[in-house]
Amino acid sequence: MLRNKLSRALVGSALSVVFLLVSAFPAVTRVAAGPGFQLSFPNDPFQYFPSTRHYVRGPFLEYYNMRGGSRVFGYPQTESFYDSQFGLWVQYFDNVRMEWHPSNPEPYQVQLGLLAEELGYRRAPISPDRIPNGDPFRDYFPETGHVVSFAFLTAYNHYGLDICGYPIAEPALENGIIVQYFQRVRMEWHPERPQGERVTFGALGLTYLQRFNVPADALASQPRPSHPSVPVSTQLDQATLRVRAFVRRVITGREGTQTVYVYVTDADHQPQSGLNAIVAVHFPTGTAPYLAGPTDGDGIAEVTFPIMPSSPGERIVVDVTVEGQAAQTFFLIWY
Repeated sequence: MLRNKLSRALVGSALSVVFLLVSAFPAVTRVAAGPGFQLSFPNDPFQYFPSTRHYVRGPFLEYYNMRGGSRVFGYPQTESFYDSQFGLWVQYFDNVRMEWHPSNPEPYQVQLGLLAEELGYRRAPISPDRIPNGDPFRDYFPETGHVVSFAFLTAYNHYGLDICGYPIAEPALENGIIVQYFQRVRMEWHPERPQGERVTFGALGLTYLQRFNVPADALASQPRPSHPSVPVSTQLDQATLRVRAFVRRVITGREGTQTVYVYVTDADHQPQSGLNAIVAVHFPTGTAPYLAGPTDGDGIAEVTFPIMPSSPGERIVVDVTVEGQAAQTFFLIWY
């Protein structure tokens, strides 16, 4: 049964994924709220992370699951709390700080803090004679005067401005690792990792927490949820899950439907049932979210969706998240 389900989706699974997702909206200036005024932060839905003993809730959880989970953000290191300095609800993760801007239009109510800027990693712009001209593997950002190149540029084009911010320094060697700082994240190059996983995000959130004080109650570990209505998914250790994603047809037409299959196992390759997957399909006209699941006894869930208007040659990237663990696949619009 497992073989039959997966055989329809395995064609082209070894192809490289390249996708341009650059959001052009500017960073929002933080303005402190008026004295004594703050909106209540939504507490539902929520998910408990046993590895760090913290919860992620409401819009932060939705953003976490839709935009890459632990692969991008790491794990929560605080609870969400109201920071009077910024006049915002925030939460720190290994790699980032999430901020809730409820007055912004969707989908910009959750934004990432400019941690690298605040930590002092901005460097002077490069000289004009170093600006690349017409090199497809290197891109110059006049907004900050820096260049992003090769694998870092591929990662930047995938994750976009709203995850990374603009580059604020050139690549440099730190502790034997090539890194580059952006306003919101630090990219790291790990050549020892498998192809497609060599660019990772550094622990800027942890660095910030080591340098600056946050409320002790936000840092305090939280007990596991005990209410019987809490979904079993909040009890799982996300680090033990392995998630893979496949499409039924790697090449499709501009009309009709597509199906995504999600295959979930534990670290011992045993199928995991009863889990839901968030599937985000990035069409040129916008991202369409879907829910797949729960996974069956073979660890498989699937979802079928309509193909949105796209031009021939478009790569449609699909991000899948299960309990904070992410996978990715794509299909090609061709006829």
